[in-house]
Order: sequence, then C-alpha cells, then structure tokens
Amino acid sequence: MQPRNMSMSGVVDLAAVKAAGEAKAKAEQARAEAARQGGSAAVPPSALVIDVDEAGFERDVLQRSAEVPVVLDFWAEWCEPCKQLGPLLERLAVEYRGRFLLAKIDVDANQMLMQQFGIQGIPAVFAVVAGQALPLFQGAVPEAQIRETLDQLIAVGEERFGLTGIAVDADADAGSAAPARPAGPYDSLLEAAMAALDAGDLAGAVQAYKNVLADAPAHPEAKLGLAQAELLTRVQDLDPAAVRRNAAENPADVAAQCAAADLDLAGGHVQDAFGRLVETVRRTSGEDRDAARVRLLDLFEVIGAEDPRVTAARQALARVLF
Repeated sequence: MQPRNMSMSGVVDLAAVKAAGEAKAKAEQARAEAARQGGSAAVPPSALVIDVDEAGFERDVLQRSAEVPVVLDFWAEWCEPCKQLGPLLERLAVEYRGRFLLAKIDVDANQMLMQQFGIQGIPAVFAVVAGQALPLFQGAVPEAQIRETLDQLIAVGEERFGLTGIAVDADADAGSAAPARPAGPYDSLLEAAMAALDAGDLAGAVQAYKNVLADAPAHPEAKLGLAQAELLTRVQDLDPAAVRRNAAENPADVAAQCAAADLDLAGGHVQDAFGRLVETVRRTSGEDRDAARVRLLDLFEVIGAEDPRVTAARQALARVLF
C-alpha cells in the first residue's frame, strides 16, 4: 500500500473524483458483503483500540477502512510525548463510540510501515478512509484541535464514502474490567492537570504540575506534563508565518530563534528545533547563549531523556559549548 500524501482539505475536495467514486464503491461493496453474512456484530469498547503490525495491516486497516475511518497512531516505547498522546487517543476512541477505530503501530517493530508513510518523527497520526491514507497531525497537539480533526475526518467518511462507523456494545466490557489500582499520592493533582488541559486551561495545568513538583521535584509524569503544558502556552498565540519570517531575518536574535524552535517542536519537527537552538548557542555568547541553552534543555524535557534525538542533541550542544 502506498499511502497518499494529502492534506485534510485535499481529501474533502477530492481532486481525483474518480478515485473517490471507486473508493466509495468498494466501501459499499464491503458493507453489502457484511450484511449478506448477517451484518457486523456490536463490538465491546475495548475493541475500538487495536495493535497493528505489517502482517495484519491489510486486514486490520485497509479492509476495516471500508467500514469505519481508521486512525493510525505511530508510537514507540522510548517516545515520551507518545505516552501522553496515546492514552488521549484511546480515551477519545471509546468516547466517539465506534465513529473511528484507533490502530496503534509501534515504529520500532514496523519500520516498513514507518517508511511507507514517510514519517520523520513521532508521535505521528494518520488516517485511512475507504483505503485512502491522509496525514492528520504530528507532535504535541491540544485535545481541542484533535477533536476538531476527528470531527472533520468522520464527516468526510460519512459524506464522501458513506462510512457510518461500527456498532458498540457499551456494556460488553463491564464484567471484565480490571481492578482499580490504588490511588497514588499525587493522582488527584495529576488528574486536575489533565482536566485543565482538556478544558484548554493551560495556566491551570501548569500550576497543577508545579504543585506536584513542589513536593516531588523528580516526579517523571509531572516533569513531562509541565514541559509540554509550558510549550503549548508559549506557542498558542504565536503567528507561525511571522515567527518564522522573523527568525529567518534575524539569525542572531535569540528570542526569535527560541520562538521558532518552540513551533518546530510543537509541530513534531524535533530535530529542526534542536538543531536551531544548538546553532544559536554556537553563534552567541554571554546571556544570549545561556538563554538559548536553557530553552534547549526545556525542549529536551518535552521529548524525554531516553529519546535518541535528545542524546544526539546533547552531544551536539556539548561540542559547541566545549
């Protein structure tokens, strides 16, 4: 399968009308075959999130996409932002009650799929609709934006391809629910932070994470959450075009380079963000150099110390400092 590199607006417009018609016909044929065999039984909420590998991609993604939009979450165990985005997508998959199916793909175990989709960094989220692939977003994205993207994806699936989703039996998992784990000492504060993020209250989320760190400075989830919330706070009101133009015209302006690096990272361009700040550290001195270095360290926290891109950037930073 060679996925198409198209934007959401490209799918809505469907310049290739013939391809759209063929895809819709295939979707209708698949639904007719399912109806002939007795229809698709309702699935439990747990079946809305599946792990997919290269061997099962045809069956679990391409064939299912004739029935429901399939959202692909490309992730890896070492990717700290993935650990924030993944549970959010899983929660939304259940909340949307079969309007889309979430397929999780471990890039370390499925390098061929990663290459076919042209993925340069993770987390990266794509969708497949009636056999046609499209990119959705990459990197740290606010929940409100994710919901908007999902709503548009579902509308495209219904209007252009007649995809009505899959039936869900909300009570099917009730008898097999896992026992609740004991509450940790900071769970209520972390939940408050997540609730604030869901509500778009970035300042509230930042404060909630700081409340945890005031008592447990090394708390890994709070450190990661704070770094991500602070990044989203810095970029939420930026004009991307103006920021990038300012950075290009003023290479020695540390504030301009830091703002552009924030946008790079928030957009999933991790190596671009790190490279920009390493170069800024190289060409500056004194307080300017220290400001660029500190911002780079802040961005390391967003990605996580175990990410190989952080390791490489730390080595590059050491070379320009020493």
